[in-house]
Amino acid sequence: MTRDRDPAGRPRNARPRDALGRPLDPAGGPGPGSGAAGTDRIPDDLVITGAEAAALADRLLRDGRPFHAHEVLEAAWKSGPSGERDLWQGLAQIAVGLTHARRGNARGAVALLSRGAERVRGYQARASSQDEASSDHEGSRGGTGSQRAAGRLASPFGMNVDAFLAAADDLAARIERDGLDAIPPADLSPGLLAGA
Repeated sequence: MTRDRDPAGRPRNARPRDALGRPLDPAGGPGPGSGAAGTDRIPDDLVITGAEAAALADRLLRDGRPFHAHEVLEAAWKSGPSGERDLWQGLAQIAVGLTHARRGNARGAVALLSRGAERVRGYQARASSQDEASSDHEGSRGGTGSQRAAGRLASPFGMNVDAFLAAADDLAARIERDGLDAIPPADLSPGLLAGA
């Protein structure tokens, strides 16, 4: 069987998947979800703005579809500016951590939730130091420039990044301490947007 490829020769993931991204058997053979049509897929070649990615990923996360949110966040990192790469990659890793949790993989969930949060915090620290250096270079305006920079880093594209990271940290700690059985399903659907 020949794998579907895009014009550049990269493989496409056309195989149907369930709501948690697990491949389904399209031929109807044995196994969970056999012969099922699967859920709507995020296109492999999706080009999306940061604001669109934040809104769509938020909706998918809240709907309990973190695998699909990860695909949207991955598309944002691939099509967005290189300076935002760690932001989108870290958020995508957190979404993968949520996927692992929903699939019952506690170890994978803790690892990806923690790794993703660390990557986003690294992005915030680098962006903050660049903003501070830029403000210092332009002249101080009583600290308002650094306050604006902190606000931008905490809520880029309308996201409440700090709350999302706190939720990821809390989940990782609770899963590590108590296991996945102690986590209510609602806690595996944190929102990404501020005020949503």
